Amino acid sequence: MALKQRKSRLNHNQSTSELSDSDTSEKLRVSSTTKVPALLGFMVALLVACYILLTRRYEHVQNRIVVLDDDFEARDASIFSVQEIPGKGKGVIAVRDIKRGEVVIRERPLFVVPSEINTSPTALLTHHLSLLTPYQYAQFYNLSYVNFPAILDPEIDLAELALAIFQTNAVQTNAVSAGVDSAGVFPRMARLNHGCSSAFNVVYSWREKEGLLVVHALKDVRKGQELLTTYTDTKRTRDQRRAHLRHQYSFHCTCDVCSLPDRKSKESDHRLMSMSELYAQFATWGAGVIDGVQAIEVVERIWELGSQEGYLSERGRLAADAAWVVAAHSDVASTKAWAKVAEEWFGYEVGVDSEQVLEMQMLQTQPEGHPAWASRKAMRVPAPTLSITA
Repeated sequence: MALKQRKSRLNHNQSTSELSDSDTSEKLRVSSTTKVPALLGFMVALLVACYILLTRRYEHVQNRIVVLDDDFEARDASIFSVQEIPGKGKGVIAVRDIKRGEVVIRERPLFVVPSEINTSPTALLTHHLSLLTPYQYAQFYNLSYVNFPAILDPEIDLAELALAIFQTNAVQTNAVSAGVDSAGVFPRMARLNHGCSSAFNVVYSWREKEGLLVVHALKDVRKGQELLTTYTDTKRTRDQRRAHLRHQYSFHCTCDVCSLPDRKSKESDHRLMSMSELYAQFATWGAGVIDGVQAIEVVERIWELGSQEGYLSERGRLAADAAWVVAAHSDVASTKAWAKVAEEWFGYEVGVDSEQVLEMQMLQTQPEGHPAWASRKAMRVPAPTLSITA
């Protein structure tokens, strides 16, 4: 829908009084001519003062953000560099060894918009772009893009170009308000290329309270190795992954997993599809289709397949969900054990200083405080096996 604009105008109403006494009339005219300019002058001075105050406040906030962003970018240089990569364009290369769980990028969005809007998307983006500094503006328009209409000129049709850049690079943040999806643009994080399954080695998460996107190393990364994240759920077959990436991002994936020989690729596909099916089976515990013991057996199988595949993402959430199951069945020891595993993996994926890690630490201290505690029939539910805790 087009953005509707309302024009407003200021109406000046004039009133006159006829007085029989000519002296009184003259006095009123003199009084009016002296008070009105004085009042208008005061109002103008007040508005100017407010404008100056707000401008200085805005500049102070902007300067503070720029300084913090400069600190982040200076830190980047000690961890990675953005380089041209044959067949990919720009990519992120580690300039030193990076340990699993280490913070790679901390970044504020250039701007955030709700995922659903009732106005023109190009008009909304143009508004947000008008608020950026020249450096931020250049950062945005330096990003790559796909699905830009061939009949348009990117040098002229900047509004449509902005839409293509946003659609290609926007990351979900949920930053507008609780329960409302939103998306932001993060120019430094946007340089991360895609990898499937075991090929990606960094993951990102949004921190609402800090207003930051944080990227952590999921695995140890060697100096000179490319940092890769994932653009989608890759627990699918190679053909399905490639079709989705071609449609959404206009590239043919040649990551290490997609480049496997056919036999090994089929084995990988089987593991990934089995993991996807097992996740769906695990979810049936919520409806009472399987009990706690069966649910934890499913978790163990997902974990084992992930280890075989080298797919290590989502383990913090999986272990936390397992802790939920055993807490519902009132098993103190198993709740503590699964919470400990979740704490470890959340530490790698979202940071040791994250809310998720804090929650798991508290759960180990007081398992009976879990919101699901004793919501199901009490039973002994398996704790994590050695293969998970090792």
